[in-house]
Amino acid sequence: MEPMYYIGLDVHKRKISYCVKDSGGKVFAEGLLPATRLDLDLWMKTLPQPWSAAMEATMFTDWIYDHLKPHAAVLKVAHPLMLRAIAAAKKKNDRIDASKICDCLRCDFLPECYMASTAIRERRRTLRYRNLLVRQMVQMKIKISALLMEAGVSYNKQRLQKAGYFRELLATNPDINEGLKPLLQLCREMVVRLQKTESAMVRSLERDSLLVDRVEHLMTIPAVGPITALTWALEVDDVQRFSSIKKAISYCGLCGAEKSSGSTVQRTPLSKQRNKHLQTTLIEAAKMAPRNSPELAMLYDKEKQKGNANRATLAVARKLVAYLVAVDRRQKEFLTVERENRTAA
Repeated sequence: MEPMYYIGLDVHKRKISYCVKDSGGKVFAEGLLPATRLDLDLWMKTLPQPWSAAMEATMFTDWIYDHLKPHAAVLKVAHPLMLRAIAAAKKKNDRIDASKICDCLRCDFLPECYMASTAIRERRRTLRYRNLLVRQMVQMKIKISALLMEAGVSYNKQRLQKAGYFRELLATNPDINEGLKPLLQLCREMVVRLQKTESAMVRSLERDSLLVDRVEHLMTIPAVGPITALTWALEVDDVQRFSSIKKAISYCGLCGAEKSSGSTVQRTPLSKQRNKHLQTTLIEAAKMAPRNSPELAMLYDKEKQKGNANRATLAVARKLVAYLVAVDRRQKEFLTVERENRTAA
């Protein structure tokens, strides 16, 4: 059996620092190379075989991971928050960082993070871009209201974003002068364009052959619509990586962090170590859930009596995670699972 060589990569926008060591920790090679596919191909031809590599998770990691994966015996991505020992060192540079990542890989101390498949990551990029469009759409709607308030124009807040009312407002309100109309029309056109683009992106993901069956099963859960189902499917990828519902809840950021020492135990508010996209989507879904499910409405009322509305919303969000995990694991509709449980009871 040939000895394994270990490679630590410190990835940046233009350069990649690398360190190659054998199983005993002896440095075989180290240096810098440009962060391009051609240079990576030339560099890989100089490497001893077989080799395994590790790199820190950054915004540049995805394409480098996909390019190296077919050639590596093992390729891992390290969780950046778990590599704080590197950042806390007295002396820190790219060469040292690559060497430390290499040592973590070689000694099997690397805090590995989950890396979704290429197909899922591509579709996830589309969904996250859709979130950007929604934020821009909201900003444009707020800007329309701000422009009207600056000019002292009275308007119906609930109907402002309706196309017919907006046209009527521009045509009949004498307080809207000729200098303000073009700005309002431009904002409205931006809103309409963003809405059409956002809707088209969601439809394309819903009809995607890789996601369609999974999304249909998830949408049978009360209060789970296409956005919640798509966010769960693309952000979680393989639900089997969660050994328990508690770990799924923690990943979604629906529980607080714990800091304990001796007999002292401190609980913090919601942890910042979470998937922020899932957290936001699930909390928004939980706010609407009591309207669509009697069971979730009862849970909301019960928890609200113990604390406040925010506590109750979090309890509903955690229950939604339990539903999502159960349906996703079994790949059956939620109602079918519920009937089976009642029959067994």
